[in-house]
Amino acid sequence: MRFHSLFETSSMDQLIILQSNHHQQQQPPIKVILSNLLLLTDRICHTAVDESKFYKLECAYVGKQVHRLTRMLRFFSHFVDSTSLYERPVRGIFTNVGINLNHALTLVHKCRHRGIILRLISIAGVLDFRKVFNLLDVSMDNMKWLLSVYASANQGIILTLPPIASNDTSLALVWSCIASLHTHSLNLKIEAALELSTLARDSDRNKDMIVIEGGVAPLLKLLKHELSPETQIAGAMALFNLANDRNRVRSIFNEHGVPVLAQALRNSYILVQIEVAKLIARMAEHNGVCQEAFARKNVIETLVRLLSTEGKINKLLRSNSANKIALSSSIWPRHKKEGKLLEVSRLIVEFNTNCCRALWMLARDNVANCRKITETTKGLLCFAKLIENEKGELRINCLMTVMEITSAAENNPDIRKSAFKNNSPAAKAITDQLLRLIDESDNAVIKIVAIRAIGHLARTFPARQTRVISPLAKQLCDMDPDVATESVIALGKFTCPENYLRAEHAKSIVEFEGVQRALNMLRRGNDEKTQYHALVLLCYLAMHAVNNEQLQQARILTALRGAGKTIAHKCSELRDLVAQAVHHLKLSGY
Repeated sequence: MRFHSLFETSSMDQLIILQSNHHQQQQPPIKVILSNLLLLTDRICHTAVDESKFYKLECAYVGKQVHRLTRMLRFFSHFVDSTSLYERPVRGIFTNVGINLNHALTLVHKCRHRGIILRLISIAGVLDFRKVFNLLDVSMDNMKWLLSVYASANQGIILTLPPIASNDTSLALVWSCIASLHTHSLNLKIEAALELSTLARDSDRNKDMIVIEGGVAPLLKLLKHELSPETQIAGAMALFNLANDRNRVRSIFNEHGVPVLAQALRNSYILVQIEVAKLIARMAEHNGVCQEAFARKNVIETLVRLLSTEGKINKLLRSNSANKIALSSSIWPRHKKEGKLLEVSRLIVEFNTNCCRALWMLARDNVANCRKITETTKGLLCFAKLIENEKGELRINCLMTVMEITSAAENNPDIRKSAFKNNSPAAKAITDQLLRLIDESDNAVIKIVAIRAIGHLARTFPARQTRVISPLAKQLCDMDPDVATESVIALGKFTCPENYLRAEHAKSIVEFEGVQRALNMLRRGNDEKTQYHALVLLCYLAMHAVNNEQLQQARILTALRGAGKTIAHKCSELRDLVAQAVHHLKLSGY
């Protein structure tokens, strides 16, 4: 009778057990685990050699295997006291070794019994010994791999595969790379970080594995090497590739990543700042908690300062020598063969683009952060200059940031009054650039963002500023239906009941031929959204621009009655608005 249940635990089951053990709240120190394993090996050797009564040759061979394993464990004890010991693979392999040693101990114990009854019940078979031999061989191979990782820690990343990770080749590489991050060699740390960055790009599963296996903390530590820009860049790039998910971003946050990034952004060289700004933007994009945390660490003020001309020039002068180092690195091959002026020019654009994107993500749907941007000395003026002078992604990032700020101002009277006062040079500069883009840009995306931002500010413009109404009314005829729809939405905000100057703005819209254009959108529009907002604008114009000949000439009353039956029948609020507009027109004698 043989007890095969002793050996039913497969390598995959062991890995599952191992991973579940990793998530326990309290884990014993590595020293304690190693001490227990050595005690277990001593028991096996004593039982196998001195007390076995049956299968003595097999028990002796078990003793030899365990003796070899003991030597490996004792040799590994030299690394246990290291403050930089990476524990994840150690705990995993020690757990596996412990399971296999217990199998061996159980088997050799069966060979001690003298009584015939006990022998019949508990006798072990040759197949049982073969299985134990195999398990101990696996444990030795795992320990060989573990020793190779730690014994040659400063020589390179170990690419061999331990049996414990035979079903998951990525796990061994992740372990080896993270172990290399704990070494003293900067070159090896850079190599390991770049390898983790590549693994993270390959799949979300690899990203989760790197986080679970403890890769975040050592990668963040790389950002503290201010005298080695390449090391900082490699760490930031790897973290950037991890940070595309709310939970993984939270892991970076939990490892105190926010203060580390804030420090790196303030004190590092420009090439490092580019990668750090990318990472800040991505973390803020995927986790709102990080938006608040970065604001508390004054990251917003730092980004605005870096975007300003003075800050940028100082930073370039300060980082001149580091640029040469980083530009010659394999991390930045695209800069190698280009002239110095072109290098610096592109570098500044890339730098500004990523700083602006970081501010956009920090401001997105966050009123407090929008207020912080407006309270900085040069925030809005800086955006106005960049919108005026730059193109492409940099301009769009600036516009998106401005749109977030204006959106916050639309619903927050304090921001409207402080940042967008009529006599504010910054507010005027922003408005001028938005209106210029609405008039001159051929890019529909840029037009839409600029129009939306002007619409958000509808309650800040005085009645005499008809220059704001004219370009919006003109865009009602734009060939791009999205641009026209955005324009009619913006004009609706100028004439809605919440706008104190709605009557004056309504008259201006009528004067700039807004009625006929809105009617054309209502009649010819194929999109329900366009027709809805065109009808809303016409209702507001009918209610607030009464006694106007153009309304009568456009036969707006007839149009509203028809639209009330076709377009407004699905929405009770819109039906009520149409009814009010018709009532106003009738009272006015239309």
